[in-house]
Amino acid sequence: MNEDSISLDAIDLQLLRQLQRDASLSNQSLASLLHLSPPTCLRRVKRLQSLGLIEQQVAILSRERLAEVTGHGLQAIVEVSLDRQDSSSLMQFERKAVAESGVQQCWRVSPGPDFVLVIATLDMPAYLTLSQKLFTQDANVRNVKAFFAVKRAKFSTELPIPEVFR
Repeated sequence: MNEDSISLDAIDLQLLRQLQRDASLSNQSLASLLHLSPPTCLRRVKRLQSLGLIEQQVAILSRERLAEVTGHGLQAIVEVSLDRQDSSSLMQFERKAVAESGVQQCWRVSPGPDFVLVIATLDMPAYLTLSQKLFTQDANVRNVKAFFAVKRAKFSTELPIPEVFR
């Protein structure tokens, strides 16, 4: 589907903005917030989903509250540089990284390292196991630079949505 086949109006943008903030709202509440009838609201949300604009709906867990039960865990931002950057080598590493549940995000970046990964593990031994699997055992990995998070000042999943669509 190309971008020309998607047309959005101001109400669609308001729906996307509101759903990013709180996807747990009932259709009735969402419709009321946007001054729509519930059937119209539901139809519009279903359309946004079918267009692929709403990828998934998830619960965002509280790291602090979960830490009280499971421990604080370990979060790392890792830069990875490969020896070979041909398409096949990049795809091979990418497939391996995204298959790991401890890899929360995998970004192919330029310039600088080839990849930036956001990794979450229960503790340092679990990080070591994952890093050996992803980095040490891969002959194409040239350099790894890990930054361990000590404090999260901000976290958001919201994408910017214009007030008015061109």
